[in-house]
Amino acid sequence: MNKLIIWLENLIFGHRKFFLGIFLVLTIFMAYSATHLRIDAGFTKLLPMQHEYMQTFIEHGKEFGGANRILVALKVKDGNIFTPDFFNTLEKVTDEVFFLPGVDRSKVKSLFTPNVRFTEVTEEGFVGGNVVYADFKPNAVGLKTVRKNILKAGIVGKLVANDLSGSMITAELIEFNPKTGERLDYLEVAKRLEEIRDKFETDDITIHIIGFAKFIGDMTDGARRVVLFFLVAFVITALLVYWLTRSFRLTAITLVCSLTAVVWQLGMLPLLGYGIDPMSILVPFLVFAIGVSHGVQMVGATRSEVFLGADSLQAARTSFRDLLVPGSIALASDAIGFITILLIKIQMIQEMAITASLGVAMIIFTNLLLLPLLMSYIKYSDAYQEITKKQAASMHGLWLRVARVCQPKNAAVVIVIALVLFAFGAWKGADIKIGDMERGVPELRAESRYNVDGNLITDDYSISTDVLSVIAESKPDGCIDYATVTDIDRFSWHMGTVAGVQSVISLPQVAKRAYAGWNEGNLKFRQLPRTPQSLVQATRFVSTGSGLIDKTGGLMPVKIYTKDHKAETISRIVQEVKDYTLEHPSELVKYRLACGNVGVMAATNEVVEAAQFPILIYVFAAIIILCYLAFRSVPAVLCIVIPLALVSVLGYAVMSMLGIGLKVSTLPVVALGVGVGVDYGIYIYSRFQSILKEGKPLQEAYQLTLENTGKGVIFTGITLAVGVATWIFSPLKFQADMGILLTFMFLVNMLGAIFLLP
Repeated sequence: MNKLIIWLENLIFGHRKFFLGIFLVLTIFMAYSATHLRIDAGFTKLLPMQHEYMQTFIEHGKEFGGANRILVALKVKDGNIFTPDFFNTLEKVTDEVFFLPGVDRSKVKSLFTPNVRFTEVTEEGFVGGNVVYADFKPNAVGLKTVRKNILKAGIVGKLVANDLSGSMITAELIEFNPKTGERLDYLEVAKRLEEIRDKFETDDITIHIIGFAKFIGDMTDGARRVVLFFLVAFVITALLVYWLTRSFRLTAITLVCSLTAVVWQLGMLPLLGYGIDPMSILVPFLVFAIGVSHGVQMVGATRSEVFLGADSLQAARTSFRDLLVPGSIALASDAIGFITILLIKIQMIQEMAITASLGVAMIIFTNLLLLPLLMSYIKYSDAYQEITKKQAASMHGLWLRVARVCQPKNAAVVIVIALVLFAFGAWKGADIKIGDMERGVPELRAESRYNVDGNLITDDYSISTDVLSVIAESKPDGCIDYATVTDIDRFSWHMGTVAGVQSVISLPQVAKRAYAGWNEGNLKFRQLPRTPQSLVQATRFVSTGSGLIDKTGGLMPVKIYTKDHKAETISRIVQEVKDYTLEHPSELVKYRLACGNVGVMAATNEVVEAAQFPILIYVFAAIIILCYLAFRSVPAVLCIVIPLALVSVLGYAVMSMLGIGLKVSTLPVVALGVGVGVDYGIYIYSRFQSILKEGKPLQEAYQLTLENTGKGVIFTGITLAVGVATWIFSPLKFQADMGILLTFMFLVNMLGAIFLLP
């Protein structure tokens, strides 16, 4: 290994200008490639496509409606909707939504669409028609007639607000163009939706929009503001690097090398056919922070050599030689932390893992090769050497006190504190929930326009925006088999009694109302008829467009509208479905989970729950193997890994205490925190081991280690923490959550490496 390192050192530093030229050409090329990078958002990218529920979703989602919906609700500020102004506006907005790109026009629903109909019983039998008839005029007579039709259609609470103060337009989006196969541009849809709001919203009528396309639009708008946080973090980082190095040139090349890694990362993505998802927009900023932290280690090692009297070239060569192996191991650990996220079978997460891994790979070249090459050209004056000596002397007392942690009594105290923290973390961490902990879209803040709109729609309508569709599969024409529809009716009634369920809609419920209608509305007949002929009569007006039956009559979804999509609500309802099918086995009906947005969330939560421990096991296993290969010592591995394990447990506790659920956006944080946090231990132990081999006593060896690497490790922890702490102020809540967790894990990992490792 030493021979290989020396050979690389002679090759690189013997041809410095040649390698710098290669770096320059590659950077220009990657910067050009990065200009072709585009935001790449997709609904299916967020789905765990291999999960059992998603197989049902894929199989039946197109026919019965999936989770990729748009809801546009118009609401009057005073009075009710029965005014000419409201109906004129509703008609115009319906037309605008109808012609949005990607909209499945057969599934658009509004008071003005022909698939919204009413049925009534008269002396002559059933009479029906469109709620808003063809020659409707928004005058007193027309509005009175439509009001009656709305009540007859039974759409109050569904398409019309319970208090008649608003009405809704719903639409399904098709993600891929069936002719060209191109993915729908969700940002364009979101832009068009905002244009609709701006065009038609008035002082008397407000417009509220929710749906995946609008969510992606709001996410992207928030993500673009992250650039501001990056600039703030960049300035703070620059000041910290200058405080450490007391050199503008060292500060500049440290930042330039880290930025180069980001440019290379972004340039590689288009070359590999990837875009960047709004959910992973923060990864380049994290890569920059990691790059600066490793750059600081290289700068610190070089300054130590200058302090000992070496010239710039010799100092750079020595730093390269000493840090190539520990730096590579540390960055390999970082990369493994990202790569293990590939275990989560969700495309967006896997793309995040690839994006982050590319960035870490670039740091190996820019910070372990390019940085020492650039530093070899910097000339250090006698005055600068005096500055480094004064800095070292000013820190000597601190390192002397910290090194006392190696004394048996002090070590025992630290270990006891660590055990207490581990017990506390395990206790609180056991309460962590899988999934969302709050009402509304958790990626956005509660006060965001999107969540405010979602809450208003949920409050004004009987059906919520959260729906779980359980597909009841039976034989063809099962809809006219008494035993089959009775089984589905019992299941529907049972699910309606589950806590967290707002309402349930299924074919048998509609059939019972229709059967009573055929019998003069007599409530005694509000039941399922027993003969196929009567069931045909009761279900004849239920179209396939209702989403309650397919064209074979053998598939009948049960739509369960939930009060929210909190983790415990979804878990309770899904478990109740599973328990019911086990306790009431049926040869006639098979109940399959799940369609609807809650079905997607349930599948995602189960994937996250299944992946959380394997990810941690693989991360720790890889770190253990790498550390053992590097140091050939089991005690060394334990010294590095134990602080990481403690911080991982405490991370779960912090999530539980702050009400942050374990979900797609937070699960990667745990792996990232471990992968990046191991850097501290590797750098400290590498230097610690080399000094111990010189025969120094334990405490003295650790003091010398701290004097050489301690400042860099502390600075690394602070740099990483500052880089992600600015995310806490992001308008996107999931970014703020990531900022809190990563800041905690980076700082506590640093403290664990300094105090617990020795």
